[in-house]
Amino acid sequence: MNNNTPQAVAGTPDIDELLQDLVHANHILFNEGVVDAFGHVSARHPDRPERFLLARNMAPGLVGAEDIIEFDLDGTPVDADGRKVYLERFIHGEIYRARPDVMAVVHSHSPSVVPFSAVKSAPLRPMCHMSGFLGEGAPIFEIRDVAGEATDLLIRSAPLGESLAHSLGNNNVVLMRGHGATVTGPTLKRAVYRAVYVEVNARLQADALRLGPVEYLTRDEARTAMESTEGQVERPWQLWKMRAQANRR
Repeated sequence: MNNNTPQAVAGTPDIDELLQDLVHANHILFNEGVVDAFGHVSARHPDRPERFLLARNMAPGLVGAEDIIEFDLDGTPVDADGRKVYLERFIHGEIYRARPDVMAVVHSHSPSVVPFSAVKSAPLRPMCHMSGFLGEGAPIFEIRDVAGEATDLLIRSAPLGESLAHSLGNNNVVLMRGHGATVTGPTLKRAVYRAVYVEVNARLQADALRLGPVEYLTRDEARTAMESTEGQVERPWQLWKMRAQANRR
């Protein structure tokens, strides 16, 4: 994995725009059933790529711009001002450290995805064109391999976050056995898109497996489908944002 410090990417949103998009991302993920009272989404700082932006410890559906905190990659809050922070902020920092190409991270306990984290004989693979970002399938992080038999399955430290990032490798999604999933993206909107469609793919795959053997996308189909669908990410983003805003009134 590439451990070089990334540079700010030209064309990324400015800080004010990104903060507002991060608030929308929290509300969208809640409204689309990816997160509930738990889960979180972050974005790499557009001007200081060695830092990231993440809400304080709270339910995603309630996040406002005033709740966003800036963190160093080691998970240390820069401007918490006494606010509680997420226990699993190390998921975000260590992935940003290991993957300079990642600009946003979503961690969830997406209900249709969790079963695939615990049934290793049924790997999560792309079965429809909307989930081509799954590539040849999502790896599973097994916390027992690095932290023993008695953890609470949470990523509570930088070393555990580093191990999770290692399991992620160059994939876009990593499952966490008995816990959930972590989804990455080159932009915040694409990370949210992927988090929504991981859940959709898991539901469709579970349904299809009840019918019989599944014909999954090939590696090349997955890559081509990803490029096609994610080139239109603004379309679902605007719909999901409108729907989330309407439901908050």
